[in-house]
Amino acid sequence: MSFEVKEEDLLARIGKLKTKSGTVETPLLFPVINPSRQPISTQEIAATFGFEALITNAFILKQCFGQEVSQKGLHKFLNFGGPIMTDSGAYQILVYGDVHTNPEEIVEYQEQIDTDIATILDIPTSWHVKKEDAQKTVEETLNRARQFFQIKTRDDILWVGPIQGGRYLDLVAQSARKMAKLHYEIHALGSPTEVMERYRFDVLVEMILTAKMNLPIDRPLHLFGAGHPFMFSLAVALGCDLFDSAAYSIYAKEDRYMTETGTARLDELEYFPCQCPKCASTNPQEVMKLPKLERQTLLAKHNLYVCNAELRRIKQAIKDGRLWEHMEMRAHSHPALLQAIKKLAKYKEFIEKHSPATRSSGLFYFDSTGLARPEIVRYSRRLRQNYTRPRAAKTLILIPQTEVKPFHKAREYKQIRRSLYKTFDKASKPHVCFYAAPFGIIPLELDEMYPLSQHETSMPLDKETIEHVATQVVDYLRHTSYDTVILIHDAQNWNNTILNICKETCRKNKNNLKTVLFKRSLNQQFKVYVGSRFLPSA
Repeated sequence: MSFEVKEEDLLARIGKLKTKSGTVETPLLFPVINPSRQPISTQEIAATFGFEALITNAFILKQCFGQEVSQKGLHKFLNFGGPIMTDSGAYQILVYGDVHTNPEEIVEYQEQIDTDIATILDIPTSWHVKKEDAQKTVEETLNRARQFFQIKTRDDILWVGPIQGGRYLDLVAQSARKMAKLHYEIHALGSPTEVMERYRFDVLVEMILTAKMNLPIDRPLHLFGAGHPFMFSLAVALGCDLFDSAAYSIYAKEDRYMTETGTARLDELEYFPCQCPKCASTNPQEVMKLPKLERQTLLAKHNLYVCNAELRRIKQAIKDGRLWEHMEMRAHSHPALLQAIKKLAKYKEFIEKHSPATRSSGLFYFDSTGLARPEIVRYSRRLRQNYTRPRAAKTLILIPQTEVKPFHKAREYKQIRRSLYKTFDKASKPHVCFYAAPFGIIPLELDEMYPLSQHETSMPLDKETIEHVATQVVDYLRHTSYDTVILIHDAQNWNNTILNICKETCRKNKNNLKTVLFKRSLNQQFKVYVGSRFLPSA
């Protein structure tokens, strides 16, 4: 197997995955094919909709078509020349409790039909099971994963080693660590379907990241059943390179119409919010009049257009370094998704560690949800670990952020500099830092470094963001030593949070704190300040 990463953003990768039937680009969505009742031909899925690979179910093929698929070969049977992945029947175990086959038969059958990417017959972990039963699914899946290497006879198929454990994260970690020691080319997170059906995307985040943290980072990760485009960006951002969807067809049977932000019922739509070829020339009322099979086919095609369009948006967002913004925008389409994004704060150190350090674009900061962004986490850590203040400076001047960036080019800063520097001789030149959202403390000499000047912040700030900046200010003051701290107090944007935290910290550190009220027009204020040299401490 060859998996080459071309672009990265967060944990997402645009990569090239080589199979014996061709090389495909990730992140990759496999439309699920059911040969017994497939509304759209495989040729059309490739030629019209641009999907590079398909997935089908080896257990269903074996039960329904037997040796016909082996004799023809899977590609000829499905009339598709590109890479094909086969699932093993584990989902049927989840639904029906058992399947009439065994691990050896499924491995042998997938080799016989000449699939490109194959999956062992694992034991899925249901949402409902107790922990001791979940432990059994992990152990049995691992047993089968080890035995597989005595069964397989071909080396040109990419095999998937599934991770089980369900909502029990310690079991997911255990499963991933042990599966990582086995030589599988691809891994997959098993049993996520019930989690997604319950809209427990917060649990899904923890399952995916627990698996990622315990697997080799260079192996592709597949997410089974991630069928709706409104959560694609979340899955990709968490490091899922591959995923499959039967939703385009299942939803169509139920007259459900996909959009990138949710699903609508056809009979409730007045207009189609889409300009794909299937929607541009008709309307919901006309489509409702079509015979059921024709209506189902039209909706399935529309759903595929929506899925592919969202994938392309995500790939462009990765190239532009704007996947976080795209993911955050999609998260506001449903409270459960936004709740999931907030869960990323728990894993921010891991995400930062594996995210690119530089990118070609700045960032947009909307609210405290963005505090888990790698750029913010990385800056805070590096400031604490690597930055040393000017040794000669005995006085720190804390200046609030300005609308202009870099801050030292703002009119307000120049006014403060002209006024304040008159009170100091050259030997006692003060050190200037800005306090700004979302980064916290920004020393003057770092003001133009990426991304400190390459971001836009939404004002007014929310409470959590103000508290985050205040925490960064406290941390900086505790790990530096100045005789005097002069705080330019901006009550308009920061209420009294920064003022109060500076008072308390300087009292404990025995710093001399001086405060000056910040105004957009500073002339009059600084005449008073300079005339009395220092205002009384607040």
